[in-house]
Amino acid sequence: MNTRPSLHKRKSALADSGEQIRILEHTDCKIVSFASKLAETGQFPLRPDGTTILQVNTGYRCNLICKHCHVDGGPDRSEMMSRDTMRYCLDALHKNHIQTLDITGGAPEMNPELPWFIKEARKILPDGEILVRTNLAVLVSGTQYQHFPELFKESLVTLIASLPCFTRETVDAQRGEGVFDRSIEALKLLNTLGYGKQGSGLALNLVYNPGGPSLPGAQQGLEADFKTKLQNEFGIEFNHLYTITNMPVSRFLESLLDTGRFCHYMSLLAGHFNSDAVKNLMCRTTVSVGWDGTLYDCDFNQMLKLSLCSPAPGNIRNFDEHLLSKRDIAIGQHCYGCAAGAGSSCQGSLL
Repeated sequence: MNTRPSLHKRKSALADSGEQIRILEHTDCKIVSFASKLAETGQFPLRPDGTTILQVNTGYRCNLICKHCHVDGGPDRSEMMSRDTMRYCLDALHKNHIQTLDITGGAPEMNPELPWFIKEARKILPDGEILVRTNLAVLVSGTQYQHFPELFKESLVTLIASLPCFTRETVDAQRGEGVFDRSIEALKLLNTLGYGKQGSGLALNLVYNPGGPSLPGAQQGLEADFKTKLQNEFGIEFNHLYTITNMPVSRFLESLLDTGRFCHYMSLLAGHFNSDAVKNLMCRTTVSVGWDGTLYDCDFNQMLKLSLCSPAPGNIRNFDEHLLSKRDIAIGQHCYGCAAGAGSSCQGSLL
């Protein structure tokens, strides 16, 4: 049975970012505002520490429709970054001291300009890091994508690959029927190219997220479990596992509401607020670029259309690190997701 959410359900009222923000601020949950929590710990307003990572969302089109997706990605999404917008991203890399380009989506591989973007970025960042976030399944989903593993290898791309569990049942329930087997096929292919192999210089990192409304377990312990299971059962190797908390945004927010667990989950996040995690929040060192060039503090703010605060520029074509450094970071109740427990970021646990 196909367990993917229907496209009809995906196109709900929660596609409206304003409605999502109103729900997140719902007072019946009796949760103190994130801003007030920061103030209690002497960390308000939240300020940036300088941009070291430029995270670029190349579009929301994806071959999968995952239940936890905060991007609301799917095969019917038409938003796609143009080469012109990518040029502005490259210009920002060239003129500033940013050493990490983090490429995400949707499925970034579904943007036809991605190969050009990666090759041009490597010219600008000969010693920097280029990350691509892949769902793995796309790499074995047709001839139009089969060149990507070799391209990634040639450009020394670090891969961050989604694999929420090491069991077929759990992965297929969250991501769609047959996704686990395609993910394993893709991982084996990447291993044959050297990805995940010790001494190859080709980093392959996996991403774990809980199957439902709970905090992820300890990152180090989960990594050890994943390495043992994947090696013993499939002969697969990888470098690191990153644990990421499910964010109460978009499709996962809708799931919480449908199952009546929204207030429970928000209370869980707020109850595990960790002031130490705030010091390492990714929004302090990352600027997120939307598919149309709009700038945000993080990928989650992008989905909620929470714009950068003044005097920061609004678009990548006007990127200005000096003005970005003077802004306060835009926050909301969803930020509890990144500051709960050991903390969460696109690079995994914060503590």
